[in-house]
Amino acid sequence: MVAVSFQCGHGADPDDPATLALRRPCPLCMLIAETQRSRGELLRKVAPPQRAALAIETRIGAEYRWQCPRGHDRYPATVNEVLTGTGCAKCRANAVAPGALREAGLAFMKPGLRTRTSMTEQRLRTMLGERIRLHHRVNAVHIARTFFGRSEVWPDILVPQLRIAIEYDDPGRSRRAHLGLKEASDLEKDEALAEVGWEVIRIRAGGLESIGPNSIVCRSLTPAVVDEVVERMRRLRGDQAVDAIAVAGSVAS
Repeated sequence: MVAVSFQCGHGADPDDPATLALRRPCPLCMLIAETQRSRGELLRKVAPPQRAALAIETRIGAEYRWQCPRGHDRYPATVNEVLTGTGCAKCRANAVAPGALREAGLAFMKPGLRTRTSMTEQRLRTMLGERIRLHHRVNAVHIARTFFGRSEVWPDILVPQLRIAIEYDDPGRSRRAHLGLKEASDLEKDEALAEVGWEVIRIRAGGLESIGPNSIVCRSLTPAVVDEVVERMRRLRGDQAVDAIAVAGSVAS
């Protein structure tokens, strides 16, 4: 087997004459970038005795033992499964337990939730708030499965009165965000919300294609796009439901 070194610094010693140097990141770093995560996040999840090995790992199919954030037993899984999978077996069982199913679909406030909010997402919230009354005391929804190990999801904007979530997607500076595995993750998130009675309206900007019947494809966020979001809400939930939360005096731009 030929020893290989990668542009990210992982792999074999690049100074070894027998090493084949590749001018691209290793498969694991490529997957981490595609799923918009970091190796540091993985290192915090893996069992401590295996952190040194994972720090230099290059294979997405390598199996490690992982720590459940809820304190359940450590469980074996590949790096690929942890980056794209659903968590430990006990978490998956708990997500469909009777008590959890009673909460499925409920919006709630997740204290200390840290999510990356772009300036565009903040502008979307402001513009939408000029048209409908937004609920500022919820930021998560209970679901009836696990999503990256949790029985909840955190959409960009929630309208619990209508059970509608709004997501803003663009390819970002990397031009790869919300593509590939991240797009598949977005679809899984939408499916999880649909299972508990929610609809998701996705604004797909910057060249991203539609990924569902409620995708609004545009070049960038404009007042007309936000008007289309409200119009889509009307189609999904009816005029009466949307009028009940409309801001007095708001008009379509």
